[in-house]
Amino acid sequence: MTPSTSPEPQSRRTLGVVTATLLVVASMIGSGIFTTTGFQVSDVPSLPAILIAWLIGGAVAFCGAAAYAELSAALPRNGGEYQILTELFHPALGFLSACVSLVVGFCAPIAVTALVFSNYLRTVIPDVYRSGETLLPPGGVQSTVAVGLVVVLTMVHLLRVEHGSRFQNLFTILKVSMLAALIIGGLARGDLTRITGDTRPIAAAMLTPAFAIGLIYISYSYTGWNAAAYVAGEIQNPGRNLPIALCAGTLLVTLLYLGLNVMFLAAVPREELAGVETVAHAAIEGLYGRSAGQLVSLLIVLGLVSMAGALIMTGARVYETVGQDYLRLRWLAARRSGSGPWAALLLQSIVAVLLIVIGNVQSLIEYAGFMLSLFSGLTVCGVFLLRRRTLQTAAAFRMPGHPLTSLVFVGLMAWIIGVTMWQRPQTALAGLGTLIGGGVLYLCVGRRETANDESG
Repeated sequence: MTPSTSPEPQSRRTLGVVTATLLVVASMIGSGIFTTTGFQVSDVPSLPAILIAWLIGGAVAFCGAAAYAELSAALPRNGGEYQILTELFHPALGFLSACVSLVVGFCAPIAVTALVFSNYLRTVIPDVYRSGETLLPPGGVQSTVAVGLVVVLTMVHLLRVEHGSRFQNLFTILKVSMLAALIIGGLARGDLTRITGDTRPIAAAMLTPAFAIGLIYISYSYTGWNAAAYVAGEIQNPGRNLPIALCAGTLLVTLLYLGLNVMFLAAVPREELAGVETVAHAAIEGLYGRSAGQLVSLLIVLGLVSMAGALIMTGARVYETVGQDYLRLRWLAARRSGSGPWAALLLQSIVAVLLIVIGNVQSLIEYAGFMLSLFSGLTVCGVFLLRRRTLQTAAAFRMPGHPLTSLVFVGLMAWIIGVTMWQRPQTALAGLGTLIGGGVLYLCVGRRETANDESG
């Protein structure tokens, strides 16, 4: 079987290479980098080992981005993993990935980002939070602010696509500029001997279960390197622009992540970072004082708005594509002229709000990291199938270093899955429950019935 390669209508292709690249950057930089280093400092004995873990995460993410670039250039339709797995493997596997995308791929990261947004906002306006806690139960203010962010951003993307794109570009450029300034200033004032003077064995630290769990957090932090693939059907000249967006965006974020982590670890003694969720606030406060910490937290709040908006924008396109393919879910594909997929956006916001209410940051990160490793690993395996079929000659981009780069990515994803099952069995069980629920839903919606089927 040769996969269907019919692209989205040309009139829908409104996103240029700059927007696509910034979408990747916005989707990656957010809750993970601003929280997970504190968890790692608490558990991993060697600070240089933490930096090595972030470098490993970036290298693996780049391998994944290159693989998705080849796959998406050959299959330039909205949907990401759903589209690729459906065409190259089986519709059932694609449908399961869409169910995982709804709960884990987008709604869980949206919920985490909104909660971290609220945590950092608390450091900016603590008096407002304290006043609110007299009216709401414990944690009520944090959840209310997080829910409000999801609702507002969903409304933005219910408007015209061009408006949402401009909104994303502006906030993402501001975020990258802010992070670059933080890195330069932090490295100038920080004490790098806190890292270079750490004599604890690096190799021994890398063999600990804590290092393995840390890679799960880091894998989550790099989530979003595949963002442009989800809107492939709306990107101009996808054969050229998709590879540029995926690879350039991932490389830029990897450099920023390494710089930020060096700055965090050099800013204050490790005991002041251990277990701290607002790790950037703690680092900047240690370098410049309380007022500077509040200012940086405000800038991070703006950056988190960018990430949440990017996730909301890309996630809805997955469910929209599912609606185009399954008659009983056709309502998910509803759009008004020039607007985003409104039904998919509303469904996504409802699920994200539920996760905000019932979840917490650390458990949501572990759950998301586990499930995303499973389906991104399966998707990269699609490169092997793509190259065996006639479609591969039409691909505008070929992944460099294949099969080694593909095997490196798939191998680490398999390792993360195994470590999670061993160290966090409850997380693995939650993932199994998600898959079972998706399988039941697939049996209920019936066979895949695309527009091509109906016209025949």
